[in-house]
Amino acid sequence: MREEEKKPTSTIRRILKQRWALSAIYIASAAIILAAAFLLQNSFDDSAKDGKEESAETGKNYGEPSVEVNSNLETIKMPVADADKTVIKKQFYDVNADEKAQEEALVFYNNRYEQNKGIDIAMEDGKTFDVKASLSGNVTKVQDDALLGNLVEVEHEDGVVTRYQSVKDIKVAVGDKVKQGQAIATAGKSQINEEAGVHVHFEIRKDNIALNPLDFVDKQASAIQSATEAEGSELEDSANKEETPAVEGSEADKEETPAVEGSEADKEETPAVDETDESTDLESGTDEEGSVPGEDTTEESDSLKDSLNQSN
Repeated sequence: MREEEKKPTSTIRRILKQRWALSAIYIASAAIILAAAFLLQNSFDDSAKDGKEESAETGKNYGEPSVEVNSNLETIKMPVADADKTVIKKQFYDVNADEKAQEEALVFYNNRYEQNKGIDIAMEDGKTFDVKASLSGNVTKVQDDALLGNLVEVEHEDGVVTRYQSVKDIKVAVGDKVKQGQAIATAGKSQINEEAGVHVHFEIRKDNIALNPLDFVDKQASAIQSATEAEGSELEDSANKEETPAVEGSEADKEETPAVEGSEADKEETPAVDETDESTDLESGTDEEGSVPGEDTTEESDSLKDSLNQSN
C-alpha cells in the first residue's frame, strides 16, 4: 500500500522537475483566465443588446410627442399643397411699409378699415383647395364664424400659433395633434373680405402678436423666436435712448448757476469786510490821534508847573 501511494507523488515530482513544467502550468492558467474573461464579456454584450431592444420598444410608444419636440426644427411652409399656383389677395399690414402698401393691406368692412393681421391666399384659377398645416402642433381652437369664415388655431412651441380663417369642411377637432402638411380644412369665403373670393386667411402669431408670414416661409420655426428677441432688444435700446430727457434735466439742474452767481454775489459783498477793516483802521487811528494830544497836554502841564515854580 505504501509503495502504491508513493508512485503518484513521485511521478508528479518528476514532472515538476522538468524544465517545461512550470511554463506549461503558466500557459494553461493563462488560457483558463482568458476563456473566463471572454465568456463574461459575451454575457455583458448580450445584456446590453437586450437593453437597447427594450429602449427601442419603449421609444415607439412615444412617437407622437417626439413630433412636437422636433416641430421647432421644421421649416415653415405655406398652408397649401402647391404654393406656385397661388396668389396673395391681400398682404400683411406692415407698419414699416410705405403708404401705398399700407393702404392695400387694409380690410374695409362695415364702414371701417382694419389692418390685415395675416395674408389672404387664393388659387390662380379661383377654385377651392385643401388647407394644409404649416407646422406640426396641437389644435387648440375650432370656431364657426360667418364673419371670419370659420377658424382653426394650431399651437406650437415657444408661444407660436398658426391660424387658418375663411375655411370650411374642417377635418380636425380641439385636442388633435396634426403633422406638417396634413389637410385640416378646405378654403372658403368670409364676409369680412368678400373681394378675396375663395381663399384662406393665414396668420402666424408669437405671444399673441401677429407677424408677417412671408417673412418666415421656408425658414425654421426657431427663426420666429430669434426675430422676436431681436425686435425686443431693439425696442429696449430705443426706449433707453428716449430716456435722455432725464439726463438733460440733470444737466439743466447743473446749469442752474444763479445759485452759484448768488454765492459769488455774496462773495462780492466785500464792502462789509472793507468797512470792518476801515473801522479797525479808524479805531486804531483815533487811538493814535488821541494818544498824541494826550502827550501834548502832559507836556503843556509840565511847562506850566515849571513856570509857576520859577515865579515863586
